[in-house]
Amino acid sequence: MKQLENKVAIITGAGSGIGKSTALLFATEGAKVIVSDINETHGDAVVKEIISKGGEAVFVKADSSKPEDNETLVKKAIEAFGSVDIAVNNAGIGGPLGVTGEYPLDGWQKVIDINLSGVFYGLRYQLPAMINKGGSIINIASILGNTGTRFSPAYVAAKHGVVGLTKAAALEYADKKIRINAVGPGYIKTPLVEKSLDKNALDALVNLHPIGRLGEAEEIAELILWLASSKSSFVTGAYYPADGGYLAQ
Repeated sequence: MKQLENKVAIITGAGSGIGKSTALLFATEGAKVIVSDINETHGDAVVKEIISKGGEAVFVKADSSKPEDNETLVKKAIEAFGSVDIAVNNAGIGGPLGVTGEYPLDGWQKVIDINLSGVFYGLRYQLPAMINKGGSIINIASILGNTGTRFSPAYVAAKHGVVGLTKAAALEYADKKIRINAVGPGYIKTPLVEKSLDKNALDALVNLHPIGRLGEAEEIAELILWLASSKSSFVTGAYYPADGGYLAQ
């Protein structure tokens, strides 16, 4: 039997990167997937790929920073497949770079709205949909949810917030058969990273990871799958780095 047979999963930011890899893996493991993204073209492409391989998926365009879009995602999942069993709150942005004393106010607000408030809004509507039967929610934080870095105060603050929010919610719902965990990816090799950095910058990034390379989105998806499945049935309120040794230094 497949690990997520007949489970219904919402994945935000599923049009590319970690979200896309997770959507494809979940579908392979039997989940019915709500593919959500702000980019309709990318989201539709993921759905078509899932269906072409015999899986089930629908695309719902959504902006995770809007409460009403998160509410709609849950409603659409129930309309399409009858329930919500799993949610992966993955959508996020890097935001502008700058020292804290000069950081753009609009940049701060946008990063917080998407990376932190977006996770809260997801939980706000996903949890009531799971309350009678249980479920698993995975919030995608970052290694920067556990440590700091220069020039990204909004991102660091938001990801620390995601880890704290995950723990608080996990305690509230532990006796209701809803498990809530966070994943902290290191730097992952995505098209965005490869296109935005030159070779020297990429090499410097690689050198931050003792394992000697960047992570692959598929590797993070495997951890998310474990947390979504019954194999992690005694795990809740946890923060799991997947970072090639970055935080061990």
